[in-house]
Amino acid sequence: MSNWQPTASIEAIKARAELLRSVRAFFDARKVLEVDTPQLARHGVSDLHIQCIPVAGYGYLQSSPEYHMKRLLASGSGPIYQICKAFRDGEAGGRHNPEFTMLEWYRPGFSLQDLVDECLALFAKLFSGAPSQTYSFRRLFLQVTRLDPLTASDAELVACAERHGAPQGLGKTAAVDYLMATKVEAALPAEQLSVVTDFPGWAAALAQTHEDKDGALLARRFEIYYRGLELANGYQELTDPDEQRQRFEQDNSLRKQHGLPPMVADSFLLDAMDAGLPACSGVAMGMERLMMAQHDTSRIEDVLTFPCHRA
Repeated sequence: MSNWQPTASIEAIKARAELLRSVRAFFDARKVLEVDTPQLARHGVSDLHIQCIPVAGYGYLQSSPEYHMKRLLASGSGPIYQICKAFRDGEAGGRHNPEFTMLEWYRPGFSLQDLVDECLALFAKLFSGAPSQTYSFRRLFLQVTRLDPLTASDAELVACAERHGAPQGLGKTAAVDYLMATKVEAALPAEQLSVVTDFPGWAAALAQTHEDKDGALLARRFEIYYRGLELANGYQELTDPDEQRQRFEQDNSLRKQHGLPPMVADSFLLDAMDAGLPACSGVAMGMERLMMAQHDTSRIEDVLTFPCHRA
């Protein structure tokens, strides 16, 4: 007899429908346009940490609607949001499923702080009464680990990560990522919406960068955590097409170093950026993560009907 029943309760399934209604009402009230873009397309992302699922003859299942939504922004769409399926190879476990639902939105003319404020306004409706606090990545990391992630030596950061259970052979950036995920995030108050800003420049992905007062390169990026979960990942979006080309090349160089296949740069996105991507901020959220936080569970299967092992 197969295990055919859903892993989510009927109550959780109803709560998901209510969450979708709440999110759509939030954006409707703010006159943000809901859009729909392909989940199967020619190009996948080049990010070292995200592996797309190839579909022979068609391209890739999309890990995010980002590239297509930026093409809409360059076409003059104005503020837009999307709720869609996203797919990432190898992401399965207690908090991950290779297929999940993403909420992503972009705000032309918004500063990064404007977008943080809008995220907190949405969370005020989803997590009534939860306080919020903002931290800089650098100061928070130093407070928890007693190491400055931007000035400590590679050896110090790697040794600290290994003392806390990291595998041997990590480089500096991987050691910082490991400590952030295992020590720093765990130190944040569970019942508080914790906004972490000014990530190291190497973690910029598709965010703009700037120098702090010490000359250290920082990313215009934030993440928001609640109940031990990363709920939001936002950027002041990169709009320079030449810099975007360089980042595609840098990503593929890193992929080669790690034995991963190269990803062809998305020419549609680059052409759209050449035409003019408006200054904007954007953020992505996993809908299952929002539900997990609402229901205070660390198991994604509690909020999915049929996770990958039952799909």
